[in-house]
Amino acid sequence: MSQYTFVIDADRCIGCKGCQVACKLENTVALGPGRNKVCTVGPAGVYPDLQMYFATVMCQQCENPACTAVCPTGACYKDEDGVVRINRDLCIGCGSCRRACPYGCIQENKELRVSDKCDLCAHLREIGDTPACVRNCAGGALHYGDVDDPDSEVSRLLAAEAPEHIHTLRDEGNGPTARYILRRADWVDIRPQDCVEHSAHRKGGRGR
Repeated sequence: MSQYTFVIDADRCIGCKGCQVACKLENTVALGPGRNKVCTVGPAGVYPDLQMYFATVMCQQCENPACTAVCPTGACYKDEDGVVRINRDLCIGCGSCRRACPYGCIQENKELRVSDKCDLCAHLREIGDTPACVRNCAGGALHYGDVDDPDSEVSRLLAAEAPEHIHTLRDEGNGPTARYILRRADWVDIRPQDCVEHSAHRKGGRGR
């Protein structure tokens, strides 16, 4: 079985949120929380030794996803590519999957009254295209592919990095498969829900 997932080069992420905008437009996601988000980690340390980085967070395509285990109808499932998906025709909108996800990566589609999440743009992958967030990443930080295939782009990226530079979100027994590459700062073991979502503007639209 394949395991498609993301590899995120956090050193290349500039926090522009282009991935969030691309995802919302491609998948017709309403205003408010979306399928992915850019978090600001830091700043931390004592001046002048400060560290900060951006972490793009989306479904981690877990090996043992908690969301599928609690779904009462089988709507939330893991497909042959290792991607966790939601069958809207089976979803009853109970929210069990949303509460089970340790990373807060499943949202409610209030219009359809079903759960909604990243599926690596399944409709684009089926025609040989690339997920919208990857295609529109200005910094070239986002990559996707089969980490179980040693010849895939993501596997080659990981093989080229020192092990101490490769990280995952906190494993709650679910086995997140997404990988983060971070060389220029110290990785912070923090839940995405506890991170600050980066914004370049104050309320009212004025820049800092």
